Amino acid sequence: MNTRTVLFVCVHNSARSQMAEAFLNRIGGDDFYAESAGLEPGQLNPVVIAVMQEIGIDLTGKQIHDVFDFVKQGKQYDYVITVCDEAAGERCPVFPGKAERLHWTFEDPSSFKGPEEQRIMKTRMVRDQIYQRVNTFVEERRTLTVKKEHPLQARV
Repeated sequence: MNTRTVLFVCVHNSARSQMAEAFLNRIGGDDFYAESAGLEPGQLNPVVIAVMQEIGIDLTGKQIHDVFDFVKQGKQYDYVITVCDEAAGERCPVFPGKAERLHWTFEDPSSFKGPEEQRIMKTRMVRDQIYQRVNTFVEERRTLTVKKEHPLQARV
C-alpha cells in the first residue's frame, strides 16, 4: 500500500494543525505521512506544547511552515485538511494534483482567554477532539482501502 500524504492547514500553524500532524504521524503508521502549515505563520503556542507533552508528544522546537511555501515548492498531497473556521479555510490555496480537500472545525487555542488553568483545560479539549477526528479519519481510510482491495469482503 502507498503512504497517503496529508497537509493540515490552519491560520498560524501554531496549534490545531500542529496537533493534527503529530497525531496522524503517530497513529497513521506507514499508511500516512502528515505535514502542517499556516496561512499566516506565527509562533508555536506554549499551552499546546504543554498539553501535548502531557500525552508524550514533544513539539518543542517544531518548525512553523507557510502553506504558500509548500505551494511554491510544488508539494502534492492526497488530502489537504483545514482545521480552522470556514472563512480561514476558504483562503487555503489550491494544491496541484489529486488532493481531496476536507474541513474540520476546531476552536483556536490562541483565542482562549482567562486564567491559565482555564486556557489549559480548553486546549486539552481541543487536543482530544483533534485526536478523535484524526483517529476516525485513519479508521475510515483504512476501511475504504480494504473494501477497494477486497470488494467481496464487504458482502460477507
